[in-house]
Amino acid sequence: MALLLFFFYLSQLALAHGSAVKFLPGFEGPLPFELETGYVGVGDSEEAQLFYYFVKSEGKPEDDPLLFWLTGGPGCSAFSGLVFEIGPLKFKVDVYNGSLPTLVYNPYAWTKVSNIIFIDSPVGTGFSYATNNRAAQTGDLKQVHHLHQFLRKWLMAHPDFISNPVYVSGDSYSGIPVPVLAQEISNGNEEGIKPVIHLQGYILGNPKTVPNLEKKLKIPYVYGMGLISDELYESLKRNCNGQYQNVDLNNKACLADIQYLDKCISGINNAHFLEPDCGLDSPKPRKNGRRRFLDGHQLLNDEPLPPLACRTYAYYLCRHWANDDNVRNALHIRKGSIGKWLRCNHGLPYNNDVPTSLPYHANLSAKGYRYLIYSGDHDMVVPHLATQAWIRFLNYPIIDDWRPWMVQSQVAGYTRTYSNRMTFATVKGGGHTAPEYKPAECLAMLTRWISGQPL
Repeated sequence: MALLLFFFYLSQLALAHGSAVKFLPGFEGPLPFELETGYVGVGDSEEAQLFYYFVKSEGKPEDDPLLFWLTGGPGCSAFSGLVFEIGPLKFKVDVYNGSLPTLVYNPYAWTKVSNIIFIDSPVGTGFSYATNNRAAQTGDLKQVHHLHQFLRKWLMAHPDFISNPVYVSGDSYSGIPVPVLAQEISNGNEEGIKPVIHLQGYILGNPKTVPNLEKKLKIPYVYGMGLISDELYESLKRNCNGQYQNVDLNNKACLADIQYLDKCISGINNAHFLEPDCGLDSPKPRKNGRRRFLDGHQLLNDEPLPPLACRTYAYYLCRHWANDDNVRNALHIRKGSIGKWLRCNHGLPYNNDVPTSLPYHANLSAKGYRYLIYSGDHDMVVPHLATQAWIRFLNYPIIDDWRPWMVQSQVAGYTRTYSNRMTFATVKGGGHTAPEYKPAECLAMLTRWISGQPL
């Protein structure tokens, strides 16, 4: 009852009225899709203001599903999803000369078949902000509570979408909060909280789920991909006994093997091991690495600005675009709400209080929700071997065994479906954020799955 009263109180507060965006600096002409941006206040006295980009489906928005998209990190802006992964915009990659970077249309956007809310979450991410220091403190569970409030309030302000099927979605670190959020939404529906969210399931790409397992299975993954020798792999198994984290300092043989392993893969791009290792925009700080600062952008002193041919050059461009005053005005960003915009804010005061999301997958399966788990098969951050391992742990019967799925008569990956309404798919040649690397294939995957067709 207390929870019902709490949400009734929220419903009386200012609703989530966004503003239409018809033109964007850097994009030629009017936008060929409907974009809305805005803030939704959540938490005590709405002291956390979550910013969102809403793109209406280019198909049948009144019928198409509503995807609620989280970018990983934690602390990476939803703008990454909008322009690098599944949204209808992307950057034209040219040498930055001080002028505003150019945006172009992405023909493989998931908005072809779905409405999508891209949300800057947790608070402190992208254009989201807190009104006081206490509200800035966040974590897995607090983020989930905020997102739950956000979605119900947003639907109240957008009644045309209340009856649309909803899928909570995301990739990378979102593998932790997304199943927790789906369960909280489901519980809220069962408790009678209004408006009802027509949750149908969830979608996750290369999702962090059981962190220790993902670290452990990185070893057989890099071995299977030919990055370490047979001898080193056997020695690691023998000397470390499957324990590759927090190794006993007295186990000199294991420590030596891990040091050799690190040497073998130190020059490899973890997000996609076939692509050049160019460094990241807004990289995670290293304990032993000094930093230098370039125009407010944190770069490691051994990671210069990436060459134009590198995928990460577009990340560099997006920082210049999002920090332009004309862009902020077009997006209706509140003046003075944040300072420099970062694609990924790794300095958030964040509490990782959900050690694994595996139990939530089991609970949601028991309730009958459907879900799609996909893995770019060239990702070393969350290897597909680890994802398949926790799926096996759930021990659901296979109803459609391992087989290739095709796009334009070519193998796009491999898939398997289970009795708990789960579909698992690899994306051949995909990296950590698979749609960024294989946009046509990932759009085909979503289109088939969202309509209930086999991949």
